[in-house]
Amino acid sequence: MINLGFILAVIAGLFILVLLVVIHELGHAIVARRNGVTVEEFGVGFLPQAKSWVVKKSFLGDNVRYSLNWLPIGGFVKLKGEYDAANKKGDYGAASFAAKTKIIFAGVAMNWLTAVALFTILAIMGMPKLLANQFHLATDVVETNHPLVVESVKAGSPAQKAGIIAGDIITRIDGDTSAADITKAPQVTKQRAGKTIMVDYIRDEVEVSTPVTLNTSDQAKNVGYLGVVFKQNQTTLRSTWSAPIVGVGLTGQLSWETLKGLGGLVGKLGSGLVGMMNFNAAERSKASAQLGDAGNSVAGPVGIVFNLLPGAVSAGLTPLLLITAVLSLTLAVMNVLPIPALDGGRWYLMAFYKAMGRPLTRDKEESIVGMGMLVLLGLIALITIADVMKLF
Repeated sequence: MINLGFILAVIAGLFILVLLVVIHELGHAIVARRNGVTVEEFGVGFLPQAKSWVVKKSFLGDNVRYSLNWLPIGGFVKLKGEYDAANKKGDYGAASFAAKTKIIFAGVAMNWLTAVALFTILAIMGMPKLLANQFHLATDVVETNHPLVVESVKAGSPAQKAGIIAGDIITRIDGDTSAADITKAPQVTKQRAGKTIMVDYIRDEVEVSTPVTLNTSDQAKNVGYLGVVFKQNQTTLRSTWSAPIVGVGLTGQLSWETLKGLGGLVGKLGSGLVGMMNFNAAERSKASAQLGDAGNSVAGPVGIVFNLLPGAVSAGLTPLLLITAVLSLTLAVMNVLPIPALDGGRWYLMAFYKAMGRPLTRDKEESIVGMGMLVLLGLIALITIADVMKLF
C-alpha cells in the first residue's frame, strides 16, 4: 500500500531540489543580463516542454521565453551565442573574460548565499551541532545539551534485568557523565563488555543508580551489550546578533568539509579501481570493500528525492532547512570544481585556452563539453541504478 505521507514528502523533496537548481540558474541569467548578454530562455524542469510563453519585458530582459518542462529535476537558462567563439552583440562569447567568469560563477554564488541565509535562520532557531569544532562566536551562543533517553529495552537484556525501562534518562555510565551521549554510550558499553558497571538514570524526577552486568561480545550479538535503544536530540547552538556571521562562517566551514569528503571519495574510488586489478585475492577483496564504501557515500537525484529529502521533510522544519542548506552549498562546491560539463569545467576550459593564447572554436568546445557531459550522464546513470537498488 502506497503511503500518502511518503508521496507528499517526495513531492516536497522534488520541489526543494528544483528550487535550488532554479536559484543557481537564476544567478547565471541575472548576471548575464547585467553584463550585456541576451537571455533567450529560462526554464524550470528539463525537456520535454509542457508550456512556454514569451514575455516582452521582464527582469531578465526583452522577449525572454519562460518555460515549464515535464522532467522535474532542475532548470536551465539559455543565453544567446552560448559558446566562447561567438562574437555578435549580445552573445555570451562576445563578453569579456571577466564578464564570462562572473556569469559562470554567479550560480555558485547564489547557492552559497542561499546556504548562508538558511544557516543564519537555523542559528537563530537553534543550529544542530554537526562538528566538534563547529563555527560560532563564544560571546553569543547558548549551547543546549539534550538528555540521553531510553527509547526501548530488549527482552532478556542486562538493562531489563537491572530494572531499566523506557523513558529513563541516563545521566552517567560507569561514573562517566560524558558517556550519556548517543554516540559514546555504545562505545563505553562495548569497551566494558562482560563487566559489572553502575548506570545512573532519572525516573520520575528521582535519580537512581543500579549495577548492570553487561553482555560479553558473544552474548551481545543478539541484544547488544546493554540491550537498550537510545534516543537523543542533537545538541543545539543558538545565536542572536551573530547569526549572520555564523551563517557565513558555517557555510565556509562545511564547504571545506565537503571538499575534503569529495577528496576522500575520489581517493577510495581510485585506490579501489587500481586494487581490483591486483592478482592477490585479499587485495582485490579490500579494493572491493573500498568501492562499496565509496558507492554507499554517494547519492544521486533518486537517492536525494526518495531517501534524503523525504526523511528531512517528515522530521520537521529544522532538519529540512539543514539538509536544504547542505544541498545548496554542495551544489556550489561541485560547480567550482573542474568537472567536465559543469560550470567549473567550462570555466577551466575557457581559462586554459586563454592562457595558451589559442582560440577555443565552437566545434572544439562542443566536442570537449559534449564528451564531458556523456561521462557525467554515465556516472549519474550508474549512481541512479545504485540508488534504485538501495530502495529495494
